Amino acid sequence: MLKLLHSSREGLLNYVTTQLERFFPDEQTGTKQVLNGCLDEALDRLQNCINAVRMWRSGEFDYLHSSQYAIFLYFLANTLWRHKGQQRICTKLFFLNKSLNGIDCFYEIEMPEIFFIGHSVGIVLAKATYGNYLVLYQNSTVGKNHGIAPAIGDGVIMYPNTAIIGASHVRSGSVLSQGVSVINRETPGDCLVYQGNGGNLVFRPRRNSADEYFRQ
Repeated sequence: MLKLLHSSREGLLNYVTTQLERFFPDEQTGTKQVLNGCLDEALDRLQNCINAVRMWRSGEFDYLHSSQYAIFLYFLANTLWRHKGQQRICTKLFFLNKSLNGIDCFYEIEMPEIFFIGHSVGIVLAKATYGNYLVLYQNSTVGKNHGIAPAIGDGVIMYPNTAIIGASHVRSGSVLSQGVSVINRETPGDCLVYQGNGGNLVFRPRRNSADEYFRQ
């Protein structure tokens, strides 16, 4: 059972409902009941994620921890969408997350079950293929190019101001150093990726980088 710090299940439900009503005062009714129906599943998914992150205490969720709350809002919206819930409420949860935490992560995106957000501000995530044990830092971007989305393997780390765009395949264990853009390119995996001259990428072998972040 996930321990909710400084709150209870009912308190968290009221907290999110009140935020939605204050941010979007459109007189929509039934929001609390809709959220109540998917809250437990969303919290189970959140617990699985939190328990895997080394720097977070297992089994504890603090709604005032902005990275944890950003992940929670995504799981809540995505869980509701999976159960064909009200799209308007899914959209409000997406906008709430964007407003509070500066992250653009649409509820239809299939994020991995385990991922870590260092700082959420400026993160933009397109509908792409995401592997487990993903690490995201501020201003990291995953985007399409001419409608083609990238594929990202397990244990990929995106340090600040990095981008993975278009027909790119970033293989498992790739670590994008600050400022690197992978555009319609591939990485060999288990490597550090640096920006070279003329837009070229430089790869240096490195293994098990995600172990620094996750309990596997």
